[in-house]
Amino acid sequence: MKIYDFVDEGLGHSSYVIDLGHGDAAIVDPPRFPVAQEALIERLGLRLGWTSDTHSHADYVTGSPALAARSGATFIAPRASRLESPHRPVSDGAHVSLAEDVDLVALATPGHTPDHHAYLLVERGVPVALFSGGSLMVGTVGRTDLCGPDLAVPLAHEMFIALRRFDQLPDDLAVYPTHGAGSFCSAPGSSQRTSTLGHERDTNPLFSITDEDVFVQRLVAGFGSFPSYFARLPELNRRGPARYDSLPRLAALHPDDVERHLAAGGVVIDARSVAAFSAGHVPGSLSNTLRPVFASWLGWLVELQRPVVFVLDPDQDRDDLVRQCLDVGHEHLGGQLIGGIDAWMSSGRPVSTIPLVEPAGMSGQVIDVRQANEYASGHVPGAINIELGAVSDARTAAGPVTMMCGHGERAMTGASILTAHGHDNVVVLHGGPDTWSDATGIPLETQ
Repeated sequence: MKIYDFVDEGLGHSSYVIDLGHGDAAIVDPPRFPVAQEALIERLGLRLGWTSDTHSHADYVTGSPALAARSGATFIAPRASRLESPHRPVSDGAHVSLAEDVDLVALATPGHTPDHHAYLLVERGVPVALFSGGSLMVGTVGRTDLCGPDLAVPLAHEMFIALRRFDQLPDDLAVYPTHGAGSFCSAPGSSQRTSTLGHERDTNPLFSITDEDVFVQRLVAGFGSFPSYFARLPELNRRGPARYDSLPRLAALHPDDVERHLAAGGVVIDARSVAAFSAGHVPGSLSNTLRPVFASWLGWLVELQRPVVFVLDPDQDRDDLVRQCLDVGHEHLGGQLIGGIDAWMSSGRPVSTIPLVEPAGMSGQVIDVRQANEYASGHVPGAINIELGAVSDARTAAGPVTMMCGHGERAMTGASILTAHGHDNVVVLHGGPDTWSDATGIPLETQ
């Protein structure tokens, strides 16, 4: 057998293709559009027989139901997930024969979610891989507060018990988590994607805790914020997401169409660079530069049911944008402004600007929109921390405001939110804390 890993850096999500031998293949936790995975299976001349999910995902829309319908593969999922899509439900201890002498053993491991199962891959009776999903991760474990704050502590106790199920497995057993660096589903951990049980026993500060109360206390204390769309995707995945066998195309919109979209309560997402947005954009639009983390911020800041249209530069990847939107459940894609911002200006309509400044041009209250742990690691003295996901609900002073983050993208997003809410004296730092420190010679503060 051979296992191939596929990583979505933006969502911090890993999925796995298993070459089972004898011409068969299986997939664990596929994304909504497993194009690369299916291409590999075809290139290797394999037949996809199985697809499986470890739990009802909150961070992305599962690809298993559509993959099973399209390929004829059997979809394996925990019985506790109560899925409405056609699937083979498994409970704790269930053995699924994937190929001759190859079994997938379900291990009920609640904690990250109540329905969570890990899968132990066994060849000729010998464990060869642990697909740990959102339980054990590299350098950390899954967070337990995604189902609501009231369940965070009870599920943390269940997580501790679940992790102890791995104690009898060998040190050299390979561990393949679904979540990792960049995922809001995990407590802070390592940048590595895969590991072994022995390595985690030696280095994972949470996995090595043997006292249940100490484990729960440390795990819960490490939680930061997470995207608001996480509250909606588990139910969408439980019911079964809409099927797409190919990426839809963005409709062509003219300025009149965009104005009607805005009047009907839609939002314009400007996916161009920070510099381009700064120089001129559709008034009231939200800046969200197209990059690997585009989907996370779109899902966090714009309700999934709200229609969206896009302003793009000619060379930007429309397919990547559409895929990222659908990955997090944004289905109401109204289209793109044909001709971009030039077409908007040529129609005689006004544009708005937000100055992009160097450290010498900063003024008024400095707002750092990074996550709290980033802010704590080093920030401009006097800057206040309002995480980007909270900017819409924050009250800021009426005077000048300078927005900043690590490089400028999140700061411009925050600035676009403030200006859309009527704040007319906002600038964005070009760069981040290190830019400011290098220019001023003043060290950053930490806490």
